[in-house]
Amino acid sequence: MPHVFVWLILLTAPAWMPLLGGYTLLATRVLVLAMAAMGLNLLLGTTGALSFGQAAFFGLGGYAAGETLLHLAPSTPLALLIGMLTSGVIAAVLGPIAVRLRGIYFAMITIAFGQAFFFIVVNWNSFTGGEDGLLGFNRQPLHFDTMTIPLHGVNYYYLALFCFALVAAFIAALLRSPLGHAFVAIRENERRLQFFGVRAGTLLWIAFTISGLIAGLAGSLYALLNNFISPSSLHWTLSGDFVMMCVLGGMRSFWGPLLGAAIYVVAENTLSSYTDNWMSFLGLIFILIVLFFPKGVLGLLRARVKA
Repeated sequence: MPHVFVWLILLTAPAWMPLLGGYTLLATRVLVLAMAAMGLNLLLGTTGALSFGQAAFFGLGGYAAGETLLHLAPSTPLALLIGMLTSGVIAAVLGPIAVRLRGIYFAMITIAFGQAFFFIVVNWNSFTGGEDGLLGFNRQPLHFDTMTIPLHGVNYYYLALFCFALVAAFIAALLRSPLGHAFVAIRENERRLQFFGVRAGTLLWIAFTISGLIAGLAGSLYALLNNFISPSSLHWTLSGDFVMMCVLGGMRSFWGPLLGAAIYVVAENTLSSYTDNWMSFLGLIFILIVLFFPKGVLGLLRARVKA
């Protein structure tokens, strides 16, 4: 998928989405979830480590952003920064424990971390709002000298797109760097990498931390999008959704998580208007993709173009 074509679609989305029956809020949600999925894909697609803890960093970033607006300062940029850093620091602290394990054990310990934070948020009623979620905060307009930009509708979409562009540019540069190639080497042959004297655990910890940072930024944007954040944003099932987005779009492709997030959000929005069991149909789509198109929808499209 040519990069220029992708950016053209994203930049013009508020103009053409209403013509297809969509709306700007839906496009913003795609961007935010795609950002979290791209962060996860640094682990899943690049290093080959399956994590089910991405939702924990996503939700913690959202809570940190909300608490910043409630108790620290009415500043959207500060809320996004603190949300991102909170998740990044927690990921950096937990990383050395998680990267000691591989395969299914790595996936299981990330679930354990995520559920631990989920139950902390649910039970800390005085600070997080408990099961009712965190309310009372609102995204604030951006101030540039004498100019004020309200963050409603299209304006918030372009703020999310700006953050998405920064994340995408960072990931693209990272994957082209020696560090990015070392990440891929972990996936391809970790033992051979260790023979060269490279500590795979340290590299995986770096990827885990970066993934947490990106998830925290995405979670912060998600909280400000809804002016609300709930414990469900930390639940392991949302981590499963992020994995599904990566696999649907193509976890070995740079734009795969974005395409997967778009498919997921559009399918959820469309199917849920017809049936409460929309997840069953989405699960069927996921199974068919895994069985017949293991490289995801983007891999299928590329194969058709080459043919």
